[in-house]
Amino acid sequence: MKLNQYGYITAIAGSMLMSCGSDGTESKDSTTDSTEKKDTVITSEISADMKETFGDIQILQYQIPGFYQLSLKQQKLVYYLYEAGLSGRDMIWDQNYRHNLAIRSALENIVQNFDGDKSTEEWSNFMEYTNRVWFSNGIHHHYSMDKFIPKFSQPYFTDLLSSTSTTLSDEVVTAIFDKNIDAKRVSLDPKKDLVLSSATNFYGPNVTQKDVETFYADIMANGGDKPVEFGLNSRLVKDADGNVTEEVWKVGGKYSAAIEEVVKWLSLAQGVAENDEQGKALGLLIEYYQTGDLEKWSEFNITWSQATEGDIDYIQGFVEVYGDPKGMRGSYESIVQIKDFDASARMKVMADNVQWFEDQSSIADEHKKPDVKGVSYKVVNVAGEAGDASPSTPIGVNLPNNEWIREDHGSKSVSLGNIVEAYDNASGEGILSEFANDQEEIDRAIKHGKLASKLHTAMHEVIGHASGKLNEGVGTPKETLKNYASTLEEARADLVALYFLMDEKLVDLGLMESLEVGKAEYDSYIRNGLMVQMRRLEPGADIEEAHMRNRQLVAGWAFEKGVANNVITKDVRDGKTFFEINDYVALKGIFGDLLKEIQRIKSEGDYAAGHDLVENYGVKVDKGIHAEVLERSKALNIPPYNGFMNPVLTSVMDDAGEIIGITMKQPGSFAEQMLDYSARYGFLK
Repeated sequence: MKLNQYGYITAIAGSMLMSCGSDGTESKDSTTDSTEKKDTVITSEISADMKETFGDIQILQYQIPGFYQLSLKQQKLVYYLYEAGLSGRDMIWDQNYRHNLAIRSALENIVQNFDGDKSTEEWSNFMEYTNRVWFSNGIHHHYSMDKFIPKFSQPYFTDLLSSTSTTLSDEVVTAIFDKNIDAKRVSLDPKKDLVLSSATNFYGPNVTQKDVETFYADIMANGGDKPVEFGLNSRLVKDADGNVTEEVWKVGGKYSAAIEEVVKWLSLAQGVAENDEQGKALGLLIEYYQTGDLEKWSEFNITWSQATEGDIDYIQGFVEVYGDPKGMRGSYESIVQIKDFDASARMKVMADNVQWFEDQSSIADEHKKPDVKGVSYKVVNVAGEAGDASPSTPIGVNLPNNEWIREDHGSKSVSLGNIVEAYDNASGEGILSEFANDQEEIDRAIKHGKLASKLHTAMHEVIGHASGKLNEGVGTPKETLKNYASTLEEARADLVALYFLMDEKLVDLGLMESLEVGKAEYDSYIRNGLMVQMRRLEPGADIEEAHMRNRQLVAGWAFEKGVANNVITKDVRDGKTFFEINDYVALKGIFGDLLKEIQRIKSEGDYAAGHDLVENYGVKVDKGIHAEVLERSKALNIPPYNGFMNPVLTSVMDDAGEIIGITMKQPGSFAEQMLDYSARYGFLK
């Protein structure tokens, strides 16, 4: 489960309140290999101030604080994990859409070989399209899931293909330009066949939603009380006779060429692991990739979730299922992480009190966990991302996703501190000033907003996703809540955070100085959920993305319940709409009521109630307010989406071929990095 930066959310970055004290601070030296001499490490400075903008996207850079304070052995571990992640990059492209790799190859051949007039509007539009495809790992928008339609003409594209000797089939060219072909990468419209109406390549041609449900029905029924994540690492296909089978992503199976490279680098990483548990987890991950055995994936997740010592960690594999309309198949992703020691130590207080929050939650007693298993929470600095995590990156991640592993063995929550810092440095106050109700709200946001959203993210990840339990005999949310599972889970975790942000307990723990912090987050959540996030939608569009649905669901439900008692009011001044919270304590109660209901839906597997909640509150937008938001946002000229290039890590060898250091620099441009990645990591053809 992961959080993104779009909207109200940011993550823990840098220090929290100084009143948290230094108790429990971990010594970095305790995990440093004393045999590695610091003076052997080669260093280079990088800056992170370059921005590129195209379409609705802004490309940023990030720094890697603490990298050169690591030992050489630790730097090697980071480097090997970094290379492993990028080696699997092609997989996300193919997972997203069956023609993506061919389209990428064609676009890049044109970029590198076209020697015609590059001053024309058509060429400018071509480069914008190419940049957008690079950013989204394919021809569908990374967030809305809608297919990009080029602004340049099809005849112009045909001329580009011809002049650069680039080959692309007529079928693919038609798919690029015809808005009706493969229009949606992921469709969540319950009135349609979710699989047939989705362009994702998780399913072969002619595989239907019924085929998927029938294929897994008996398998899931016999999965026991500790099931694997069925379908996570395979593509489901149907032959001419109607037989349905899985194409498993593994060494010797589908994606073998890329997975072999991933395994090569993971094996090198295992050789420089910081401790035995870390090495054991890497070994299990390698075995999983070699065999495709989902039992091995479960074993890896158990070991990985408990391997909490050391300064380096990673997310690697077919992990998140947002890209599958059935919520089963995992998109490939990789995030390499270096611990942010100060910030993680200060947030340890949150994880240490997780049982108190569970006991005091508004959910029904029978749905509370009597013993919340260990939740590891760290603030980390990203050292490299790939797959579904790049260029558009989350700012917080909580894994593993398997429900019984989380309940029995705990989970890891991380906030990506340097990513959040880069977002904060790039953002201004234009959106706040335009959409906040009054100066009091603006002043509160300026003073408390960053801390408020940081706390929200921490509580969402540490407490929210760890909270609650399923009733005995109820299947997993993927089975019971189906295409609504992700939206409802994100809403549930948000509501846990919102409920406690107006609790004096956070003041007592030293995490915030007053409830003004909670008020700032309530203001932000309502403002964003009911208005600001709409700037990412095309006119007339419904909300498809799970996190956006979640935010509108929570804010819309709260507004409906609160408007009658004057808890929240809507005001229109000079043609502009504003929302004002008049009673924050009462709003906390409303959030608590919704939290209780969503937990009941999850615990009981109540699909009908989940369907109604999401469809009635999370999908449709107020078209009048949407048009207003787009008009007000246009004048601000602030791209609604951000993403990142990775710093370039390079090994330095001595005459004997041994690594003696790792250098780090920023790429020259987004296009330069994308072309370099395709050249060096293009293992799938």
